[in-house]
Amino acid sequence: MSHKLSLPTMGCGTWAWGNRLLWGYNESMDSQLQAVFDLCVSHSVTLFDTGDSYGTGRLNGRSEKLLGRFSKEYVGSNKNGICIATKLAAYPWRLTRQSMVSACKSSAQRLGRNVDLVQMHWSTANYAPWQEGALLDGLADLYEQGLVNGVGLSNYGPKRLQWVYERFAERGVPISTLQVQYSLLSTYPVTQLELKEICDELGIELIAYSPLALGLLTGKYSEKGRFPNGIRGLLFRQLLPGIRPLLACLREIAEAKNKTISQVAINWCISKGTIPIPGAKSVEQARENIGALGWQLDAGEVAELDNAAVGSSKKMVQNIFQTK
Repeated sequence: MSHKLSLPTMGCGTWAWGNRLLWGYNESMDSQLQAVFDLCVSHSVTLFDTGDSYGTGRLNGRSEKLLGRFSKEYVGSNKNGICIATKLAAYPWRLTRQSMVSACKSSAQRLGRNVDLVQMHWSTANYAPWQEGALLDGLADLYEQGLVNGVGLSNYGPKRLQWVYERFAERGVPISTLQVQYSLLSTYPVTQLELKEICDELGIELIAYSPLALGLLTGKYSEKGRFPNGIRGLLFRQLLPGIRPLLACLREIAEAKNKTISQVAINWCISKGTIPIPGAKSVEQARENIGALGWQLDAGEVAELDNAAVGSSKKMVQNIFQTK
């Protein structure tokens, strides 16, 4: 059977690598992204999360291609620990188990190596429940055939997670990870606490995507300042006024700890027992994310942040594919 997955304390999300629409990617950024990759791996941030749908237009699959190239060319410490996790999209034309096996083989081709962790990008339970069974069977096939080291889910809630867990258990296929939107701004604390407890019970690692809530929790944007372009700007305008108390609390703790607001927000995710995967498009961002490691918020600080989060009148918009 395939060797066990080993996951680091923190990973790196690569949604922006190839995405023009939301993140303004262009090919001239590739050498900077390679430097980000190298810096992360050398600091034990060895998990890279991607998806076969990442990259807009003709750049589809771009994120996987870049990761494949970077991991091949990387020389330095922790090279053997590099773990590439991809998510296969539940496209409407993917209807059979074989379609998932083929999709993963295409990902492996773009990566120039096997996929370490294959994840279902989202559940179709909300709109085409009949489609999901075959796709999940295909994921389990990949594990059984030794084409991947682990299988995970993304954007699944407690009920659906339990359903897949039982379905896989019948075939002896473990679920390694569950990836959900998880930050001080998500629908905290009810669903997240419940999900974390279920994951602990079932031996599943919880991967936290958007730990900085698309950049809202970096403290770099204020209501009076410049907003990011496009959709993110619109979202920030709506949410910033309602999260003042939370940002103030983050700022206070960051100053006391001599850390940045981002580092405190990421460390909070770690202190909750999750593996955050903040994105990084520049070496500065990667360096800042890495600064969330090697120290810990104390219980009092975590409680203060929890209270401030509950007190925030605004929450992050949930992914429309997130199931119950």
